[in-house]
Amino acid sequence: MAEAAHRAAAPECDAVLQQAQDTTPQHVMAADGYLFCAPENLAALSGEMKEFFDRCYYPVLGQIEGRPYAQMICAGSDGANAARQLARIATGWRLKEVQPPLIINTSAQTPEAILAPKTLAETDLTKCSEIGQALGAGLAMGVF
Repeated sequence: MAEAAHRAAAPECDAVLQQAQDTTPQHVMAADGYLFCAPENLAALSGEMKEFFDRCYYPVLGQIEGRPYAQMICAGSDGANAARQLARIATGWRLKEVQPPLIINTSAQTPEAILAPKTLAETDLTKCSEIGQALGAGLAMGVF
């Protein structure tokens, strides 16, 4: 999901694809906008993504207000709670949501399906690309 969005955003703006574990508060402050991409785990944001927000939240609080963001959630069933959780964090940062969350449902419900590598349909990857392109173009044009 993140790679598809990044490929589409890169021609539009100076897009950076970075894993949550490698992202520092300095990276967050250097960005003009954000596309958060996270897996859902047990009806919440995955541990790694939650840890990113825990680690970066207070150091950038009050310094990134008004910047645009969008989000993509990969879920096994629902994803709505993870999207709400991310939106609440973004609200605390006073970010501006520029489109509704994209939730891709893999329907992984058994232990085997949950642990198996996921392959997303082209239609889902196209949606990810569209979000990346729109966010990138909006940043490049100064719309946000």
